[in-house]
Amino acid sequence: MSERIEAAYRRILQDLGEDPDREGLKDTPARAAKAMRFLTKGYQEDLDQVLNGAVFSSDNDEMVIVRNIELYSLCEHHLLPFIGRAHVAYLPDGKVIGLSKVARIVDMYARRLQIQENLTRQIALAVQQVTGGKGVAVYINARHLCMMMRGVEKQNSEMSTSVMLGDFRENPKTRNEFLQLIRTP
Repeated sequence: MSERIEAAYRRILQDLGEDPDREGLKDTPARAAKAMRFLTKGYQEDLDQVLNGAVFSSDNDEMVIVRNIELYSLCEHHLLPFIGRAHVAYLPDGKVIGLSKVARIVDMYARRLQIQENLTRQIALAVQQVTGGKGVAVYINARHLCMMMRGVEKQNSEMSTSVMLGDFRENPKTRNEFLQLIRTP
């Protein structure tokens, strides 16, 4: 498949009026194909692989939050990056997952062609699925280069999305606690 992606990048360069054989571009199709495979590696991963067995029994029933998880994704409409941070919380109900696994779940879904709204929901549903928790909250704030570099060219625009499941959706106190804690330095 990488050869096909590489050939496509070569054709794009030609269609732009460039010479893909000139010194500065000679290896660009191969590098771009390799970069695209990396930036979309989430398609090659699944939840079981990402968790790698790191689900543990626990009596803890208090909120678990992982804040400021950097994320890098590609807008499915323009193939341009969006860059931001995710905050993920869940209320355990008999089990917890390894700390790094929350970040790995974010990465698995972010490393696909995405829109932020779907990314937020996919992360929440995955955390709910693996923890069986009483609730899950995901908040993402990101800057979209498709809006900054082209179109309306708004350099300071940011997009925020949230998904609240279970107690985070049904209980305003739980939701507010999460929202307050992710804003605390």
